[in-house]
Amino acid sequence: MLAAILFDLDGTIVNTDPIHYQAWQQMLLRYNIEIDEVFYKSRISGRLNPVIVNDILPQLSVAEGVQFADEKEALFRELASHLQPLDGFAELIAWTEAHKLKRALVTNAPRLNAEFMLEVLGITEAFEQIVLADDCVAGKPDPAPYQVALNKLKITAETAIALEDSPSGIRASVGAGIQTIGIASTHDPKILQEVGAFMAIPDFTDLRLWTLLNSSIEPDLSVIRNQ
Repeated sequence: MLAAILFDLDGTIVNTDPIHYQAWQQMLLRYNIEIDEVFYKSRISGRLNPVIVNDILPQLSVAEGVQFADEKEALFRELASHLQPLDGFAELIAWTEAHKLKRALVTNAPRLNAEFMLEVLGITEAFEQIVLADDCVAGKPDPAPYQVALNKLKITAETAIALEDSPSGIRASVGAGIQTIGIASTHDPKILQEVGAFMAIPDFTDLRLWTLLNSSIEPDLSVIRNQ
């Protein structure tokens, strides 16, 4: 029986990719690096900042890389003051409350960004647990953040569903044994399914999601696993 829904943040609850893309474009121009959407999706989206900076700007020292990433995230917050959740998110939260399901946020977002987005979206109290990559032994695509969330919620992977928008996030949740729905706000649905999502939807209004959720409050999740 379904016990919890685990949510990613960036690209899942709210489509922040256009803003992150803009911030990375502006920051990388300092080093005369021009990026397009293909570059962003393949080299930046879903990855942790230390990995991104080491990949794209290997000449920076560790301290310089941290400073660069901090300035990029400050620029993101400056640009992201009018965020809105994806369609259907409020209804999904209400549904989980009606059925007494647990909710956790599992994100690679830096702490300041996560706190900022939750505040702007007005959902700071929406989750029983918030798991940040900074608090885990590794971030996504490692399954560690999802394993931490399962432990904190005191549930098993078989009784949870994860919602993720990136290949990195899907690899993490699937790696933790959690059935995962891809949110195709930033990536092609086919790509999300190729890396392990059993369903890919554009937002939380999709009827396939609601059919699945209403079926999943039956005694077992076999209906999900057979999708």
